[in-house]
Amino acid sequence: MTDKTVLITGAGGGLGGATAELFAGRGWQVLAADLRPPRPAPNLIPLALDVTDSASVAAASKAAEEHAPGGIDAVVTFAGMMFTGPLVEVAEEDMRRIFEVNVLGTYRVVKAAFPLILRARGRVITISSETGWQKALMLNGPYAMTKHAIEAYSDALRRELMFLDIPVSTVQPGPFRTTMVEGIRATFDKAKQNSTYFAELIGKVGAMAEKENASANDPQILAEVVWRAATTARPRRRYSVKADLSRSLMHRLPDGLLDPLLKKLLAPR
Repeated sequence: MTDKTVLITGAGGGLGGATAELFAGRGWQVLAADLRPPRPAPNLIPLALDVTDSASVAAASKAAEEHAPGGIDAVVTFAGMMFTGPLVEVAEEDMRRIFEVNVLGTYRVVKAAFPLILRARGRVITISSETGWQKALMLNGPYAMTKHAIEAYSDALRRELMFLDIPVSTVQPGPFRTTMVEGIRATFDKAKQNSTYFAELIGKVGAMAEKENASANDPQILAEVVWRAATTARPRRRYSVKADLSRSLMHRLPDGLLDPLLKKLLAPR
Protein backbone atom coordinates (compact mmCIF):
# COMPACT_ATOMS: atom_id res chain seq x y z
CA MET A 1 0.00 0.00 0.00
CA THR A 2 1.10 3.57 -0.71
CA ASP A 3 -0.23 7.03 -0.01
CA LYS A 4 -0.09 7.93 -3.70
CA THR A 5 -3.04 9.21 -5.73
CA VAL A 6 -3.55 9.16 -9.50
CA LEU A 7 -6.32 10.82 -11.51
CA ILE A 8 -7.09 8.89 -14.69
CA THR A 9 -9.55 10.18 -17.28
CA GLY A 10 -11.25 7.78 -19.65
CA ALA A 11 -11.12 5.21 -16.85
CA GLY A 12 -14.54 3.71 -17.54
CA GLY A 13 -13.08 1.06 -19.83
CA GLY A 14 -10.48 0.32 -22.46
CA LEU A 15 -6.90 1.39 -21.88
CA GLY A 16 -7.85 3.85 -19.14
CA GLY A 17 -9.84 1.18 -17.32
CA ALA A 18 -7.00 -1.35 -17.51
CA THR A 19 -4.59 1.26 -16.18
CA ALA A 20 -6.92 2.25 -13.34
CA GLU A 21 -7.23 -1.38 -12.27
CA LEU A 22 -3.46 -1.86 -12.32
CA PHE A 23 -2.79 1.21 -10.14
CA ALA A 24 -5.55 0.28 -7.70
CA GLY A 25 -4.23 -3.28 -7.49
CA ARG A 26 -0.82 -1.93 -6.55
CA GLY A 27 -2.12 0.20 -3.72
CA TRP A 28 -2.55 3.64 -5.24
CA GLN A 29 -5.72 5.61 -4.62
CA VAL A 30 -7.24 5.89 -8.10
CA LEU A 31 -9.64 8.67 -9.01
CA ALA A 32 -11.25 6.97 -12.01
CA ALA A 33 -12.97 9.65 -14.08
CA ASP A 34 -15.23 9.16 -17.07
CA LEU A 35 -18.63 10.03 -18.50
CA ARG A 36 -19.63 6.59 -17.22
CA PRO A 37 -17.10 5.89 -14.48
CA PRO A 38 -16.42 2.37 -13.23
CA ARG A 39 -18.02 1.00 -10.10
CA PRO A 40 -16.31 1.61 -6.76
CA ALA A 41 -13.68 -0.96 -5.85
CA PRO A 42 -10.83 -1.22 -3.36
CA ASN A 43 -8.59 1.84 -3.88
CA LEU A 44 -10.75 2.96 -6.82
CA ILE A 45 -13.03 5.99 -6.51
CA PRO A 46 -15.31 6.76 -9.47
CA LEU A 47 -15.68 10.37 -10.60
CA ALA A 48 -18.23 11.58 -13.15
CA LEU A 49 -16.42 13.70 -15.73
CA ASP A 50 -17.26 15.20 -19.10
CA VAL A 51 -13.99 16.63 -20.42
CA THR A 52 -15.88 18.84 -22.89
CA ASP A 53 -17.72 20.64 -20.07
CA SER A 54 -15.73 23.13 -17.99
CA ALA A 55 -18.24 22.96 -15.14
CA SER A 56 -17.95 19.16 -15.03
CA VAL A 57 -14.15 19.40 -15.03
CA ALA A 58 -14.26 21.92 -12.17
CA ALA A 59 -16.62 19.70 -10.17
CA ALA A 60 -14.41 16.65 -10.69
CA SER A 61 -11.34 18.66 -9.64
CA LYS A 62 -13.11 19.74 -6.47
CA ALA A 63 -14.06 16.13 -5.72
CA ALA A 64 -10.46 15.08 -6.38
CA GLU A 65 -9.23 17.57 -3.79
CA GLU A 66 -11.68 16.18 -1.23
CA HIS A 67 -10.28 12.68 -1.77
CA ALA A 68 -6.65 13.82 -2.03
CA PRO A 69 -6.18 16.99 0.04
CA GLY A 70 -2.42 16.49 -0.08
CA GLY A 71 -2.44 16.66 -3.85
CA ILE A 72 -2.28 14.32 -6.84
CA ASP A 73 0.89 12.40 -7.69
CA ALA A 74 -0.02 11.77 -11.33
CA VAL A 75 -2.67 12.77 -13.86
CA VAL A 76 -3.17 10.48 -16.87
CA THR A 77 -5.31 11.77 -19.73
CA PHE A 78 -6.83 8.76 -21.48
CA ALA A 79 -10.18 10.38 -22.35
CA GLY A 80 -10.45 10.40 -26.14
CA MET A 81 -12.41 9.42 -29.21
CA MET A 82 -11.82 8.66 -32.86
CA PHE A 83 -13.67 8.54 -36.13
CA THR A 84 -12.67 8.27 -39.76
CA GLY A 85 -13.69 10.14 -42.87
CA PRO A 86 -12.44 12.28 -45.74
CA LEU A 87 -11.59 15.81 -44.64
CA VAL A 88 -13.64 17.43 -47.42
CA GLU A 89 -16.72 15.50 -46.29
CA VAL A 90 -16.41 15.42 -42.49
CA ALA A 91 -19.17 17.38 -40.76
CA GLU A 92 -17.99 20.45 -38.88
CA GLU A 93 -19.89 19.23 -35.82
CA ASP A 94 -17.90 15.98 -35.81
CA MET A 95 -14.62 17.83 -36.27
CA ARG A 96 -15.43 20.18 -33.43
CA ARG A 97 -16.38 17.25 -31.17
CA ILE A 98 -13.13 15.34 -31.64
CA PHE A 99 -11.08 18.44 -30.86
CA GLU A 100 -13.24 19.17 -27.81
CA VAL A 101 -12.61 15.69 -26.43
CA ASN A 102 -9.05 14.89 -27.48
CA VAL A 103 -7.34 18.27 -27.33
CA LEU A 104 -9.34 20.74 -25.27
CA GLY A 105 -10.39 17.94 -22.91
CA THR A 106 -6.76 17.21 -22.10
CA TYR A 107 -6.03 20.93 -21.67
CA ARG A 108 -9.04 21.44 -19.36
CA VAL A 109 -8.26 18.49 -17.09
CA VAL A 110 -4.57 19.27 -16.67
CA LYS A 111 -5.24 22.95 -16.06
CA ALA A 112 -7.92 22.23 -13.45
CA ALA A 113 -5.82 19.57 -11.71
CA PHE A 114 -2.59 21.54 -11.82
CA PRO A 115 -2.83 23.06 -8.29
CA LEU A 116 -3.18 19.54 -6.90
CA ILE A 117 -0.28 18.28 -9.03
CA LEU A 118 1.89 21.13 -7.80
CA ARG A 119 0.88 20.51 -4.19
CA ALA A 120 2.10 16.90 -4.34
CA ARG A 121 5.05 17.64 -6.66
CA GLY A 122 3.42 15.16 -9.00
CA ARG A 123 3.64 14.61 -12.75
CA VAL A 124 1.55 14.68 -15.92
CA ILE A 125 1.18 11.79 -18.37
CA THR A 126 -0.56 12.68 -21.61
CA ILE A 127 -1.89 9.99 -23.93
CA SER A 128 -1.09 10.57 -27.57
CA SER A 129 -0.90 7.81 -30.19
CA GLU A 130 1.49 6.41 -32.76
CA THR A 131 -0.59 8.64 -35.04
CA GLY A 132 0.79 11.60 -33.12
CA TRP A 133 4.31 11.15 -34.47
CA GLN A 134 3.61 9.42 -37.78
CA LYS A 135 2.66 11.03 -41.08
CA ALA A 136 -1.09 11.46 -41.34
CA LEU A 137 -2.76 8.95 -43.66
CA MET A 138 -5.92 9.23 -45.73
CA LEU A 139 -9.26 9.07 -43.89
CA ASN A 140 -7.55 9.41 -40.50
CA GLY A 141 -7.15 13.17 -40.74
CA PRO A 142 -9.40 14.28 -37.86
CA TYR A 143 -7.84 11.87 -35.35
CA ALA A 144 -4.30 12.53 -36.60
CA MET A 145 -4.82 16.29 -36.31
CA THR A 146 -5.82 15.95 -32.66
CA LYS A 147 -2.94 13.66 -31.77
CA HIS A 148 -0.40 15.89 -33.49
CA ALA A 149 -1.90 18.69 -31.41
CA ILE A 150 -1.44 16.62 -28.25
CA GLU A 151 2.23 16.16 -29.14
CA ALA A 152 2.67 19.94 -29.48
CA TYR A 153 0.69 20.57 -26.28
CA SER A 154 2.81 18.06 -24.37
CA ASP A 155 6.09 19.52 -25.63
CA ALA A 156 5.10 23.05 -24.64
CA LEU A 157 3.71 21.91 -21.27
CA ARG A 158 6.86 19.89 -20.50
CA ARG A 159 9.11 22.84 -21.29
CA GLU A 160 7.04 25.07 -19.01
CA LEU A 161 6.59 22.72 -16.07
CA MET A 162 10.26 21.70 -16.02
CA PHE A 163 10.88 25.08 -14.37
CA LEU A 164 8.66 23.84 -11.52
CA ASP A 165 10.35 20.40 -11.48
CA ILE A 166 7.14 18.68 -12.62
CA PRO A 167 7.79 15.98 -15.25
CA VAL A 168 5.55 15.59 -18.29
CA SER A 169 5.60 12.33 -20.23
CA THR A 170 3.74 11.43 -23.40
CA VAL A 171 2.62 7.85 -24.08
CA GLN A 172 2.16 6.89 -27.74
CA PRO A 173 0.19 3.64 -28.04
CA GLY A 174 0.10 1.57 -31.20
CA PRO A 175 -2.85 -0.79 -31.80
CA PHE A 176 -4.40 -2.13 -28.60
CA ARG A 177 -7.58 -4.10 -27.99
CA THR A 178 -10.28 -1.66 -26.89
CA THR A 179 -13.97 -1.15 -27.62
CA MET A 180 -13.00 1.98 -29.59
CA VAL A 181 -10.74 -0.05 -31.87
CA GLU A 182 -13.18 -2.97 -32.04
CA GLY A 183 -15.80 -0.59 -33.46
CA ILE A 184 -13.53 0.44 -36.32
CA ARG A 185 -15.56 -1.48 -38.91
CA ALA A 186 -18.75 0.34 -37.99
CA THR A 187 -16.87 3.63 -38.17
CA PHE A 188 -15.68 2.93 -41.70
CA ASP A 189 -19.10 1.64 -42.77
CA LYS A 190 -20.72 4.87 -41.61
CA ALA A 191 -18.12 6.97 -43.44
CA LYS A 192 -18.64 4.91 -46.60
CA GLN A 193 -22.40 5.38 -46.52
CA ASN A 194 -22.00 9.14 -46.15
CA SER A 195 -19.31 9.58 -48.81
CA THR A 196 -19.87 10.97 -52.27
CA TYR A 197 -16.31 10.80 -53.59
CA PHE A 198 -14.38 8.21 -51.58
CA ALA A 199 -16.65 5.19 -50.94
CA GLU A 200 -14.33 2.68 -52.63
CA LEU A 201 -11.25 4.07 -50.91
CA ILE A 202 -13.01 3.91 -47.55
CA GLY A 203 -13.91 0.28 -48.15
CA LYS A 204 -10.32 -0.67 -48.96
CA VAL A 205 -8.77 1.22 -46.05
CA GLY A 206 -11.45 -0.11 -43.69
CA ALA A 207 -10.61 -3.71 -44.63
CA MET A 208 -6.93 -3.01 -43.95
CA ALA A 209 -7.75 -1.45 -40.57
CA GLU A 210 -9.85 -4.46 -39.62
CA LYS A 211 -6.91 -6.78 -40.32
CA GLU A 212 -4.65 -4.61 -38.16
CA ASN A 213 -7.18 -4.85 -35.33
CA ALA A 214 -6.87 -8.63 -35.36
CA SER A 215 -3.26 -8.30 -34.17
CA ALA A 216 -3.93 -5.58 -31.57
CA ASN A 217 -2.04 -5.83 -28.28
CA ASP A 218 -3.14 -6.56 -24.72
CA PRO A 219 -4.08 -3.37 -22.79
CA GLN A 220 -2.07 -4.63 -19.81
CA ILE A 221 1.11 -3.94 -21.76
CA LEU A 222 0.23 -0.29 -22.02
CA ALA A 223 -0.92 -0.10 -18.40
CA GLU A 224 2.53 -1.28 -17.33
CA VAL A 225 4.17 1.49 -19.35
CA VAL A 226 1.96 4.13 -17.74
CA TRP A 227 2.84 2.66 -14.34
CA ARG A 228 6.52 3.01 -15.18
CA ALA A 229 6.04 6.60 -16.31
CA ALA A 230 4.24 7.40 -13.05
CA THR A 231 6.64 5.70 -10.66
CA THR A 232 10.17 5.86 -12.09
CA ALA A 233 12.51 8.43 -10.58
CA ARG A 234 13.44 9.77 -14.01
CA PRO A 235 10.50 9.42 -16.39
CA ARG A 236 11.12 9.58 -20.11
CA ARG A 237 9.70 12.35 -22.23
CA ARG A 238 8.05 9.87 -24.60
CA TYR A 239 7.06 6.22 -24.43
CA SER A 240 6.30 4.66 -27.83
CA VAL A 241 4.42 1.42 -27.13
CA LYS A 242 3.97 -1.33 -29.75
CA ALA A 243 3.87 0.92 -32.80
CA ASP A 244 2.50 -0.81 -35.90
CA LEU A 245 5.42 -1.90 -38.07
CA SER A 246 3.85 -1.17 -41.45
CA ARG A 247 2.77 2.33 -40.41
CA SER A 248 6.21 3.01 -38.96
CA LEU A 249 7.85 1.95 -42.24
CA MET A 250 5.49 4.17 -44.23
CA HIS A 251 6.39 7.07 -41.96
CA ARG A 252 10.05 6.66 -42.87
CA LEU A 253 9.43 6.76 -46.62
CA PRO A 254 9.90 10.13 -48.34
CA ASP A 255 6.58 11.69 -49.34
CA GLY A 256 7.70 11.54 -52.97
CA LEU A 257 7.68 7.74 -52.70
CA LEU A 258 4.89 7.21 -50.20
CA ASP A 259 2.16 9.22 -51.93
CA PRO A 260 2.46 7.50 -55.36
CA LEU A 261 2.70 4.11 -53.63
CA LEU A 262 -0.51 4.69 -51.67
CA LYS A 263 -2.28 5.91 -54.79
CA LYS A 264 -1.16 2.83 -56.75
CA LEU A 265 -2.27 0.45 -53.99
CA LEU A 266 -5.59 2.08 -53.18
CA ALA A 267 -6.82 3.75 -56.36
CA PRO A 268 -10.18 2.51 -57.75
CA ARG A 269 -9.85 -0.38 -60.18
